[in-house]
Amino acid sequence: MSALSCPRISVFVTVTASLLTLTSPAPAFLGLFEKKEKAVPASEERQRQETEATGLLMEARAAQNDGKTGRAQSGYQEVIRKYPFTVAASEASYANALIVKESGSSLKDSFDAFQAFIDGYRSSPRFEDAIQQQYEIAEVAKGGKKERSLILIPFKMGGEDIVAFYQKIISNAPFGKLAPIAQFSIGEIYQDIGEKAKAVQAFQTVVDNYPNTKQAGEAQFRIGSISSVAASRSEDKSNIIAARDALNTYMTTNPKGERASEAELGLRQINAVEASQSLNVGKFYMRLGKPKAAAIYFNEALKYGSPEASAEARTLLAELAATDPDAVADAQKGQPDQDYTVSSAKNLKNRDDYIGPLAPELAKLGQKPQMRAGNDNFLPIPLSEPALPTKPGAGPGPGGLLPAVPEEKPALIPVPAAPSISPTVPAPGSTLPVPPKPPAP
Repeated sequence: MSALSCPRISVFVTVTASLLTLTSPAPAFLGLFEKKEKAVPASEERQRQETEATGLLMEARAAQNDGKTGRAQSGYQEVIRKYPFTVAASEASYANALIVKESGSSLKDSFDAFQAFIDGYRSSPRFEDAIQQQYEIAEVAKGGKKERSLILIPFKMGGEDIVAFYQKIISNAPFGKLAPIAQFSIGEIYQDIGEKAKAVQAFQTVVDNYPNTKQAGEAQFRIGSISSVAASRSEDKSNIIAARDALNTYMTTNPKGERASEAELGLRQINAVEASQSLNVGKFYMRLGKPKAAAIYFNEALKYGSPEASAEARTLLAELAATDPDAVADAQKGQPDQDYTVSSAKNLKNRDDYIGPLAPELAKLGQKPQMRAGNDNFLPIPLSEPALPTKPGAGPGPGGLLPAVPEEKPALIPVPAAPSISPTVPAPGSTLPVPPKPPAP
């Protein structure tokens, strides 16, 4: 027994040692079972394959017309498997994808069936149709269609799975007509599931990669609206700046766009948010006893033009001006365009430099002009100009504006005498001589 086992062990050791001495044992060993890619046939062989593939394709189409979908699908797959380099194979691949979609399979299986056609036959005239089919599948998934699972409980596809559909559509045709729409849909998906940062990034990609499309303007508005909502819910200054920049960009690039009024309203809301934040910061410094810092933020709140914040900021600035006018004046230095303080204060009478109310003459100068409402001997300007004098020495008529002319002055430039009539030139009114007729030839 031991004598028989020794040769077997020695053979096993020898084979093992030989395999270990190979440079790359695993790929070389596993490569024996890999499926080899088919080589592109020559022209004559390809024509022969095209004829045979077309015959199988017609049989599969006839089976499909007869309602034998399973048999037709098997025929299409046979054409793809046997003759992958033929035109008939591209038609069979597209027809097979349509059967998968219409058979009620999962959205992913349907999408992958068209992706197999796109990967294998990008030069096919049905390429754009396949992209359109994939987009329709992605839209169905985005709409919330429920899928069947192994445990027979329907479920909706996750947002990232649907995003993967749209990303594949963009990679299949990055400059196609559906690429900007698919990229915009990615932003909408992220916006719906609450991924604000990813949504802004997706919309910004639309603006950057497809600037001359309709989706670019809407994406710019979405960026502003998302940042505006984020600014109203947090005190992060970057959200306010991003929202204002996005909406201003939209207003500049789309002055007559469908969202122009909404963008303008959004800018007012952003200004109100920033005014409220500046007002709160000014109150904080006012409580800390730092009037100059408080006045700076109150002036900033007035700058944004929010009615509620402006009214309160003016009142608080008046209180600061009454208690510490120097601090308010220092806050205004270097910012002439932001001087929104009032000239008087509520408790003006308690100030040391108060000397009484304004004099009546000075107060009258500050009043608006009043309309004349009585007879105060005011003569209006006449509507028609009177006749001017025409004779030398005649005085001006009643109401005339020009003085009398003392004498007639000679002309500055001498007037030349009238030219004499030449004897060769006929006098005016006389007839010219008629020339004789030329002799007949």
